[in-house]
Amino acid sequence: MADDGTDESVESAEAEQKPDREPEPETEDSEPADAGMSARPRLSQVRLAALAGAAVVVVLAAATGWLGFRAVQTHLADEKRQMFLDAGRQAALALTNVDWEHADDDVARVLDSASGQFYDDFERRSQSYLAVVKQAKSKSVGTITGSALVSASDTDARVMVAVTVNSSNAGVADRTRYWRMVLTMQQNPGAPKVSNVDFIQ
Repeated sequence: MADDGTDESVESAEAEQKPDREPEPETEDSEPADAGMSARPRLSQVRLAALAGAAVVVVLAAATGWLGFRAVQTHLADEKRQMFLDAGRQAALALTNVDWEHADDDVARVLDSASGQFYDDFERRSQSYLAVVKQAKSKSVGTITGSALVSASDTDARVMVAVTVNSSNAGVADRTRYWRMVLTMQQNPGAPKVSNVDFIQ
């Protein structure tokens, strides 16, 4: 009877020492628990790098487009200023080159380059001007010695022109005069035209 009690005590002690589950053997396919956690940060860094690269591309494309637009606008503005300057020079030449032998054509050329108040004033005085030129057998030859754009906008501009004028009349010695004039040019269909002329001493 005593032996039975002893055996039961030994078996009970062994049962307490024995673990509930035996540990599962590790296999080659098994990975550490933190493997997935370390992979996620790597993927996040790749995504951030890709987004940053895309943002840089967008910014560069926008900057390139803006610079191209500004270049076109600047080119167009330069062309318009040059157009005003050229038209002002041509108007100055028309005003200072008059020959009594073809004065009608010369006056018509002045009117073709004029507009606004200047056109109205010159047309009103053109017949008396022609009579004086023909009677005096007047001839003048103007040569531009300098020109500059004083101011300009989308619709008008002021052009300063320096001109040397050699003139001759019947019975009068030839003479040379130096003129400076500021021509107000206005945009018109086809080309700018002069709307006012101020002579500067």
